[in-house]
Amino acid sequence: MSIELPQRAERFFLLTLAGIQFGHVLDFMIMMPLGPILMATLGIGTHEFGLLVASYSFSAAASGLLAATFVDRFERKRLLLACLLLFALATLACGLAPNYSALLVARGLAGVFGGILGALIHTMIGDAIPFARRARASGVVSSAFSLSTIAGVPLSLWLANHFGWRSPFLLIAGLSLLFIAAGLRWLPDLRAHLAGERPAHPLAASFAVLGEANHRRALLFSALIIFSGFTVIPYITVFAVNNVGIAQVDIPWVYLIGGAATFVSARLIGRWADRAGKIEVYRRIALLASVPLLVLTHAGQWPLAAWLVVTTAFFVLISGRMIPAMAVIASAAQPRLRGTFMSLNGTVQSLAMALATTLAGFLISTGSDGRIVGYPAVGYVALTANLLAIWFVGRVVMHGAGAPAKSGA
Repeated sequence: MSIELPQRAERFFLLTLAGIQFGHVLDFMIMMPLGPILMATLGIGTHEFGLLVASYSFSAAASGLLAATFVDRFERKRLLLACLLLFALATLACGLAPNYSALLVARGLAGVFGGILGALIHTMIGDAIPFARRARASGVVSSAFSLSTIAGVPLSLWLANHFGWRSPFLLIAGLSLLFIAAGLRWLPDLRAHLAGERPAHPLAASFAVLGEANHRRALLFSALIIFSGFTVIPYITVFAVNNVGIAQVDIPWVYLIGGAATFVSARLIGRWADRAGKIEVYRRIALLASVPLLVLTHAGQWPLAAWLVVTTAFFVLISGRMIPAMAVIASAAQPRLRGTFMSLNGTVQSLAMALATTLAGFLISTGSDGRIVGYPAVGYVALTANLLAIWFVGRVVMHGAGAPAKSGA
């Protein structure tokens, strides 16, 4: 059900989606490097900080479940831009929150609309880009993660260090308004999914998605890969500052160098996956990712250079495996149900993030000397989920694997 976009239009389509992805990924990511600042400023511990991170994901899970009841009833572009506007307002509320409780609520609201945005972006890629180029397109949009780490996180941390923790959220709210303007100009109307017969009741499409075994397998695979990353990711900065001995002012280097590396690797991995096979490439990258995952969670007092080597490898491989994985997941959906499927996938991923962050928050604690205790156990949990995902991906069937590519992104 993919439409045919001219090459130039396809390029701007993907760049616009990447910009929107940049905004809501940065909004989610910035909470993690802000951990030491927020814990000191708000007077909270690791458990409260974990809840602050998880509140976004729990809300995104709930909104994804709700969106599954209506997402395929609306034209994609208008729904995406409406959610982006509401997301900008919720992020503005984060920047204006007077205390921890208000920030917790505002983060939940941002998660409601951020979760829908993530699902819609990958739905639109599935609708507009042929299967043969879908991993490459996912690589372009996934480069937003790299850009957020190269530019967004270091800039946000600089703003937080000089103007307070509220300033990054105000920046993201402003950027979201710019992306709305770009979306109005460059995103095409996508309404082919509206041509079919309307379901009898709001949950009919969700039941249809969950009634197919291949959809359920793809959703479980999605949960495993997200869980394996987000047990570890939210606490990297706190662990680096408290245990490894990295100064707070040096934390931006972790994201700058790691993001630069993933910016280069993302599109290379996308092309590799389209050429060599999405499942095979996913398995190779995910297996390699196990090494920095274990090393990072077992680190002691290290110099900055050694820490940067490990974190950069971790960012490249953990994010890199998501490029073929998202192509596999999006291609597992029946085209007429792709919007509903991706909304449910967003729910599953957000729930996996929230559960992973919450579980890790209970596995780790702050010792009397201020050091983080229990992070190695978190690494073993993540490794187990990663290995299960590597085994399980072979059970997912992809639709459209025989479609040829006709133009380049």
